[in-house]
Amino acid sequence: MSSVKKPFEKHMMLFSGRAYPELAQEVADLMGSSIVPMRALSYANSEIYVRFEESVRGCDAFVIQSHCAPVNEWLMEQLIMVDALKRASAKRITVVAPFYPYARQDKKHAGREPISARLVADLFKTAGADRIMSVDLHAAQIQGFFDGPVDHLWALPVLADYVQGKYDTSKMTVVSPDAGRVRLADMWTDRLNAKLAIIHKRRDPDVANTVAVHEVVGEVEGRVCLLVDDMIDTAGTICQAAEALKARGAKAVIAATTHAVLSGPAASRLNASAFEEVIVTNSLPISTSEPIEKLTVLSISPLIAEAIQQVFTDGSVTKLFNGQS
Repeated sequence: MSSVKKPFEKHMMLFSGRAYPELAQEVADLMGSSIVPMRALSYANSEIYVRFEESVRGCDAFVIQSHCAPVNEWLMEQLIMVDALKRASAKRITVVAPFYPYARQDKKHAGREPISARLVADLFKTAGADRIMSVDLHAAQIQGFFDGPVDHLWALPVLADYVQGKYDTSKMTVVSPDAGRVRLADMWTDRLNAKLAIIHKRRDPDVANTVAVHEVVGEVEGRVCLLVDDMIDTAGTICQAAEALKARGAKAVIAATTHAVLSGPAASRLNASAFEEVIVTNSLPISTSEPIEKLTVLSISPLIAEAIQQVFTDGSVTKLFNGQS
C-alpha cells in the first residue's frame, strides 16, 4: 500500500529550536514521533538561517522552543522557523513556548514604557503562528494579547503530585511570596487542602531585582511552609521570603516553582538559603555557575505532549486541568 498521504489526511510534525532540544526530544519520544530535521546556522554577524529538510506542506506544525538566555536569539529563531513553515505551506502552526518570553513586561508601570509581552504576541502572529501554547504565564492577561487561541498549561499537577508524595500536607501552609501570586497559592491550597499565608513585600522601583520583605500574614509557626511562584530568576525574592518564614517560626521551608530561570547569583543564594528543597520543572534548561544541591527538577514533557495531542485531535486542553485555564 502506498505511504503517500492523501490531500485530506491530517498529519502532525514536531519542530525544535536550538535553545533546548532535549525537552523537545522528550516530548517527541512520549508521542512516538520524531523531530523534523532542520539546518540552522548563526552567521558571524549573529543573523540566523533555518531550513527544514523535509516537506511540511499541509502539516499541523508544533514549533517547540524554550526561551532561556540569550532570549532574543531564541525568540528570533522561533519567529524565523514559523515564517519558514508558513511559506512552505504548513496548514496550521502552533508555537510551543513553555516559558513565554518577556512575560514580566505585561503592562505599563510608568509612562513611556513598552508592553513587550504584547509585542511578542504580535510578532508570532505576523510570522504566521495560528496558536500559542505556554506553561504558567506570569500574567493571565497575556492570553488576550494574541489574536488566536492560547493554550495556558499549568504545571501545578506535576509539582503538587510530587509534594503530596513526599510531605505531610496536613501540617503544611502554602505561602504566596507577594500579593500577585495569591491566586496561584489559592489553587495550591485547594489541591493540597492546606492553609494559606501571604508575604507582603515592597519593591524598589529604581533598583532591579531588589525586594524588601515586610510581614507574614497567616499561620506558619511550627508548620512546613511551601512557597509557590511561577519562576525563580535571581532568587532574591524567594530567598528573602524563606528567611522571613523561618524568622516567624516555620518548621521547614520548601519552594515549588515552574520556571527555573536561575540568573546571576541564583545558585549561590539558593545554596545558602533556608530552603530544605527547591522543586522546579524542566521548562528551561538548568545551567548555573555551581550545582544547586537542594534542587529537584521534574519533567513537564508529559504535560506538553498530552496538550499537543489534544490540540492535534481537536480535543480539550482545559480538561487536563479540570476546566482551569
